[in-house]
Amino acid sequence: MTENHLTMRIAILLLASAAQTVFAQDPNMIQADAVFVQAAAKADKPALEQLLDPDFTWTDAAGRVQTKAQVSAELPTMAIAAGNTVSKAYTYGTLGNVQVNQGRAHVLRVWVKRPAGWKALLYQELMSLEKPPTFTPGAGAACQNPCQSIPFTPKNEIERAVAAAYSQLETAAHARNSAAFGPMVGDEFVAASSNSDKLQSKRSRMSDFDRSKDGGVAPTPLRSARMFVLGDAVLMVSDHQPDRGSPLRVTRIWVKRTGSWVETLSFQTAVAAAKPK
Repeated sequence: MTENHLTMRIAILLLASAAQTVFAQDPNMIQADAVFVQAAAKADKPALEQLLDPDFTWTDAAGRVQTKAQVSAELPTMAIAAGNTVSKAYTYGTLGNVQVNQGRAHVLRVWVKRPAGWKALLYQELMSLEKPPTFTPGAGAACQNPCQSIPFTPKNEIERAVAAAYSQLETAAHARNSAAFGPMVGDEFVAASSNSDKLQSKRSRMSDFDRSKDGGVAPTPLRSARMFVLGDAVLMVSDHQPDRGSPLRVTRIWVKRTGSWVETLSFQTAVAAAKPK
């Protein structure tokens, strides 16, 4: 191979590597998200209702889940309304999300592109811990569920493939196997949990595994799940019962890349015990 050919090949590889870390943003989704935040902050029910998908759900920091009808009847208060916030946005075809962080508060808004435009499909918030966790709720030593099997019946081949990828990913996480975990998550991967004191990236998650740590995030037994298949992207919303600690409401996004399904985010909100009346 000549020096010119070698230089050209290196350039191509660098471009390909860079392309994997550049993610699209749809300006129309960003605009819809801005209108959503403004309408919610001003308690403008008519404006907000026009942006909500029929399957919309709102999960607050206590883990309480509300439907579109419930939100339209009485608007919840957002954990992050404005101010000094850090946000990221990603678009995967007809599925997108906006992530907003402010101190210990973390908010996820998931959007779906319908014929009438971008509609909010999910809002979820959580508060991270003030200090590093003293224990990590998990799936027990054997990790039967979700590592070996899960109580979920796929409706089609895509759901079947995502369910299989989910179990494989959780098996790698349970074993703290960073080599197996890495290829199964996107470069933009982020994990936020009520059981952790920090946001975790792909790199930090793998680093924790290499040091035999979990950082408050570990596989937990699945109770139920629902998937929204949107082309080469899947929204997975599930409920979990850890071996200890509070139940969890978890949102994941899966994207098909080079023939494999990879996870791009995991937002885990602990469900607080209901207060006695």
